Amino acid sequence: MNPRQTASFLVISLVLFLGCFIDTYADDTSDGKAVALNMAVEFMDHAAAAFIARDQGWFEDAGLRVRSYETYASGMALASALARGDVQVAYLCLAPAINAFVNAGVPVKIVAGTHKYGYGLVVDGRRVRQVQDLRAPGIRLGCVREGGAADVLLRRIIDDAGLETDKALGHVRRMSPAQLLLALKTGQLDAAALPEQWATMAEASGFKMHLTARDVWPDMQGSVLVVRNDLIGTRPETVKQLVALLDRGNRLIHNDPRAAAEIVSRQMRRIGDENILDSGGTINDLLTPEILMRSMGRLAFTTAIDPREVQKTIDYMAGLGYIKKKVAAAELLDLRFLDNAGVQ
Repeated sequence: MNPRQTASFLVISLVLFLGCFIDTYADDTSDGKAVALNMAVEFMDHAAAAFIARDQGWFEDAGLRVRSYETYASGMALASALARGDVQVAYLCLAPAINAFVNAGVPVKIVAGTHKYGYGLVVDGRRVRQVQDLRAPGIRLGCVREGGAADVLLRRIIDDAGLETDKALGHVRRMSPAQLLLALKTGQLDAAALPEQWATMAEASGFKMHLTARDVWPDMQGSVLVVRNDLIGTRPETVKQLVALLDRGNRLIHNDPRAAAEIVSRQMRRIGDENILDSGGTINDLLTPEILMRSMGRLAFTTAIDPREVQKTIDYMAGLGYIKKKVAAAELLDLRFLDNAGVQ
């Protein structure tokens, strides 16, 4: 890596190591009618419906005053904010939501799904032609930290291929999604398990999408809408509004994918415009409507959620040792607000 690339890598590493991109604004409305919320999303198109709702002013139209809107680099960082009580409403991947509930005892419920799938294994096709090549000498594999959704998928890929986990994952390099993309682009990695939109951004940079979650885990639950118990107890009508707005956003994605991608691109570029990706570029160079529409097409956006699929993820994570005990999915789910909503 040349000096400029090294400097760029250090800058983005510092930014993302801090845990989140913060985009907070104050709403001084004090008419006593609006419900003030501290909300957070991952910096991923997994939260497309939330980005759309914010862009279109739907939260305000529903009488929801978004006091803070924080965008986190990963689901694990967002889960930590939930644990601290900084956030009441979160759109995040299922695996870190389970981790927060079981390991940290965070008082939350999953009230809806946001999408299925949403993760992929991207490779340098010259060096990795099959999953078995991941254990070949000299192959450099990257992934998010242990317990993240992309990591859970990678473990499933390794298991399905019959590889010895310690040999396949013994030297995996753990980074945030943006750092993984940078490491791929600068020749530091040969393969990486990434969440969307990062996986499609890597594909657009010349890497091969070797496997997606659809290929590996049928009906895999991707992200979910998580709400703290105190909000459910004191403002159940607000939770119902949040689920309805999520469903509304998902319907726009289904009905007009191009318009939805343009909105998500605009919202994400507003957040990512100052974050260096590599020398001479920023994250925004790859946050185009075209790339996001391709990425979003790899997800199945729906608020519908199958408790059996949630249980499968809980059981698999427990088997990996990522959570300290198995729990029943019913302990984490509160699906009374769905009213059979959810486009497929």
